[in-house]
Amino acid sequence: MQGQLGFDSMPKKLVRVTPSKLATWMDCPRRYRMTYVDRPAPQRGGAYAHSTLGAVVHNALRAFFDLPLEKRTPEAGAALVTTHWKDDGFADSAQAATYRDRAREWVARYLAETDVTVDPVGLERWVSAPAGTIVAEGRVDRIDDRQGELVIIDYKTGRQALTTDDARGSQALAMYAIATTRTLRRKCRRVELHHLPTGEVAVWEHTDESLARHQARAEETAEELQLATDTLEAGGDPDVLFPPQVGRQCSWCDFRRHCPEGQAAGPPTAPWGMLPP
Repeated sequence: MQGQLGFDSMPKKLVRVTPSKLATWMDCPRRYRMTYVDRPAPQRGGAYAHSTLGAVVHNALRAFFDLPLEKRTPEAGAALVTTHWKDDGFADSAQAATYRDRAREWVARYLAETDVTVDPVGLERWVSAPAGTIVAEGRVDRIDDRQGELVIIDYKTGRQALTTDDARGSQALAMYAIATTRTLRRKCRRVELHHLPTGEVAVWEHTDESLARHQARAEETAEELQLATDTLEAGGDPDVLFPPQVGRQCSWCDFRRHCPEGQAAGPPTAPWGMLPP
């Protein structure tokens, strides 16, 4: 029928992406395939202590803000670290106990310096919204309300302190801000990285232009990974479409056992080798 739209004219399906998906693709396409495409997924390696540590701190802080106001004390936060503690990935029980005590100190100090009387807008809040050719989504550690505007807060427990450049350049924080604005229909431009080991906070105030740049890069990455996935489903060669990106990250990759190139890149990192000093 004249004037009828053909399949080539139909709008493309939006690609759903999280910051983790985008980062994994940019880090190593092969690891992306094994994580998000292969089914059943290849068996992963064992737990890493730094991941366990980060998860415990996140869980303790989430549980803390669920407490009634009168129970929100630094001591209660430290106790929640003990409640949520696991020894997975640590060298032994003595090392695990050392880091449990450190995490208790980090959380107690952080909460002593934080206004805990105000309820967050969101805790571990899932946000999802269309943005150009993608659906940007993910789980935000905490969303605060500061004088009527929303603020993205991301907890960090890594080895190194963070800077303003880390907050400015974080695609994850930018995508959270975009998705939060559209999900909650409120302005969200400020993003913060809260580094528990040092107590430092790295802050960036985005503009429409800076968020647009982050979104454009996310759309480009999403197009690449979706094209590779679609081509694989059509019979393409997985090693060509999802090549390994060899580097230092190979020493702690979850799928190292399935990647000869990664194994050849260097010896594996001990499960406790990336703990903060």
